[in-house]
Amino acid sequence: MSIVTVQLGQCGNQIGHEVFNAICSDVHGTHGLCSKKENESYHDACKERFFSEEESEVPVARAVLVDMEPKVISQTLSIAARSRYWKYDDRSHFCQKQGSGNNWANGYSVHGPRHKEVIMNLIQKEAEKCDRLGGFFTIMSMAGGTGSGLGAFVTQCLRDAFPTSFILNHVIWPYGTGEVIVQNYNSVLTLSHLYQSSDALLVHENDVIHKICAQLMNIKQISFRDVNQVIAHQLGSVFQPTYTAESGLHYSRNPLGDLMETLVPHPEFKMLGLRNIPQMPENSLAYSTFSWPGLIKHLRQMLIANAKMEEGIDWQVRPPRLGSSIPSSHSTNKPPHFNTSIANLVILRGKDTHSVDLGSFRDPSLYTSWLSPQDAFKAWKTPRAFNKYEKSATLVSNSQFLLKPLDNVVGKAWNMFASKAYIHQYTKFGIEEEDFLDSFTALEQVISSYTVL
Repeated sequence: MSIVTVQLGQCGNQIGHEVFNAICSDVHGTHGLCSKKENESYHDACKERFFSEEESEVPVARAVLVDMEPKVISQTLSIAARSRYWKYDDRSHFCQKQGSGNNWANGYSVHGPRHKEVIMNLIQKEAEKCDRLGGFFTIMSMAGGTGSGLGAFVTQCLRDAFPTSFILNHVIWPYGTGEVIVQNYNSVLTLSHLYQSSDALLVHENDVIHKICAQLMNIKQISFRDVNQVIAHQLGSVFQPTYTAESGLHYSRNPLGDLMETLVPHPEFKMLGLRNIPQMPENSLAYSTFSWPGLIKHLRQMLIANAKMEEGIDWQVRPPRLGSSIPSSHSTNKPPHFNTSIANLVILRGKDTHSVDLGSFRDPSLYTSWLSPQDAFKAWKTPRAFNKYEKSATLVSNSQFLLKPLDNVVGKAWNMFASKAYIHQYTKFGIEEEDFLDSFTALEQVISSYTVL
């Protein structure tokens, strides 16, 4: 099944481009470390997911690019075309001359309705090119105006136009110190609206990725491109083909459906976090060896201690002993900083994946009491290595990973709202105080649901 990617705003378009780049360089790499036959079926499954073949024989990304300013889209189109490995369809983009001025309301209430028909036509055309449509993957930032406001509007339109298709929103969480004064307003409005129309939100925090670039990738002067490449690598490690328990000897056909089925057992819980190990500069790879038990041990501790990367993990955090806890509604005697999960997915790529022991992820004490560990944990595997890493492990988790950042953003936005700061910028585009209050209420409910796990 094929995935149609919708790139929204400057951030969404730059990351989308890096994602297709990462997928392509993985497919063209000679480092598969697996049989020729295995490599070919991996290749075919990847092509079907992300690219359509045209007469030119250069794969064309199944993507629609949307921005309210032309600069980023024209750069993205030409860089992709110059790579000769893949390109965008010249007709699958839409841009205007003026942006949304970092104003969510402008993107959502003005640009969205004004350009709805053109944008949805482009998406419809892209969907019709798929033999079998698996769903939509949207990429957007929460801080600005186009990605967030127009992104939320387009997601609602997708839900109306394709009621039975899966929609996964990839959301970039802004830097805590902030690029935009109203970013917390924009974030609250984006998240609350996406929560209504999306199947799941896969979140990357800019601060975390920045740290990975500095501490693991040893990059001295970190650019947006460096950050985007790390994000793209992590996304590729989830979306490139794998075998699931259900798919047997064939690569899974429906990655978005499999992801939702595994990780979103209840519509109240839609926030997915992502961890990927190892991550290091390419020139260090030749001197590094990894064992599966070591990688799995680190990944599990990153999960329970809510560590963002494999450096600086708190090894003191332990799961609660089963039977020792009072009922979960009073979960005060959980160990400090312990991160409770609803569902987890571990994806293993590379040598000897068949022999890896993942029993430690099936430990019932990691999960909420209302799902059995068999249902709450799944593993996907492939002997095909990913992006030059002989062995790599990815964790996609529906857990309390994002509770603190969510609480922070809502708290900061509420403090501004209480003093009526900048509200007039939104009301002039038709977003009333009532809309803000609805958004706060919706997110307080999400915070409360994740807190009592």
